[in-house]
Amino acid sequence: MGVDGALQISTVWACIDRRATLVASLPFFAYEQVGGEKVLARKSRLYELLHESPNSRMTPFDFWRAMMMNHDLRGNAYARIDRDGAGEAVAMWPMPADQVESEVLENGSMIYKYRIGNDVAVLSDRNVLHIKNLGNGTTGMAKLEFMRATTDEAAKSQTNASRLFASGGKPSGVLMIDKVLDKEQRATVKRNFVDMAEGGVSRLFVLEAGMSYVPMGLSPVDQQLLETRKFTAEQLCQWLDVPPVLVHHTNVTAWGSGIEQLIQGFYTTALRPMLINIEQAVRKRVMTPRQRATMTVEFSLDALLRGNPKDRAEILAKLIQNGVITRAEARQLEGWPYMEGTNVLTAQTNLAPLAMLGQIKPASGGAGADIAQ
Repeated sequence: MGVDGALQISTVWACIDRRATLVASLPFFAYEQVGGEKVLARKSRLYELLHESPNSRMTPFDFWRAMMMNHDLRGNAYARIDRDGAGEAVAMWPMPADQVESEVLENGSMIYKYRIGNDVAVLSDRNVLHIKNLGNGTTGMAKLEFMRATTDEAAKSQTNASRLFASGGKPSGVLMIDKVLDKEQRATVKRNFVDMAEGGVSRLFVLEAGMSYVPMGLSPVDQQLLETRKFTAEQLCQWLDVPPVLVHHTNVTAWGSGIEQLIQGFYTTALRPMLINIEQAVRKRVMTPRQRATMTVEFSLDALLRGNPKDRAEILAKLIQNGVITRAEARQLEGWPYMEGTNVLTAQTNLAPLAMLGQIKPASGGAGADIAQ
């Protein structure tokens, strides 16, 4: 089964869409080292490329969603890199994986042959961003090829379900007549009473001359069809590394703490490794040696907390109260304007500047007495 056929299976589409949109929705930042401190490189071309505009036609969301779809379905995601005179990347253009062929040369370097119609463009590895799925380290394996048996099973069960419900869920039956019919009479009876077996709009049938209709029961295959489809959906989720709850699988009927842990596990075991894969590929292929010496790139997982204001507020409060970040930094994370006097580290006791701990006398019997001594 090809890509188009696989995407007609609802579970495959939902898993691919969930993984692609989740990665694409995360901010991708470029940082530079300034005096031992990691600072957002807002004015750099690299920041513009990753966070604002990968090319003249796409948003970052469009670009990374297309790359993820190629990665998950075909095992490899490719993007052509345009560079300026200084060698810095100024644009990235996704290339359909089916039109790209990689080749390792005798000297160990790689080239990529990009076929467009009858034309072939040969690109060096420094001009191609290549994100690989599980494989030999040079190219990724197409997961869709290995899960062909499961997708075929899902497609066949979907077809059988369509046929069953197209007949109103009614099985075939036997129309019994107490006399022998000739060929023409038999065809007439079948034509007149076919709705009785297949489930038409008619609801009342008149049987004459001793006719009687005996419906046949559902076959074991039909009886197990629903269970088969559920099991196949779970298998597809395993192949594509997405918890069934995230694609609204019917084995989950309510949201609760258990589901929250499943989603957190998905972030840790599936999403984070994928982000590391992309970050390292960008450092290796997109960034120049000069940029790698002074800069780095990272996805921001903080965006995942925006859907849960309670957890986000608790984390920020703990960071502020323990002197890890300032209120100004917390306001910046929330996109709020800077306020004078908020750019100091404070401790939980009296929310005093760290430099004044031990100088400010704590309240009698207060919780911060030990800290201030």
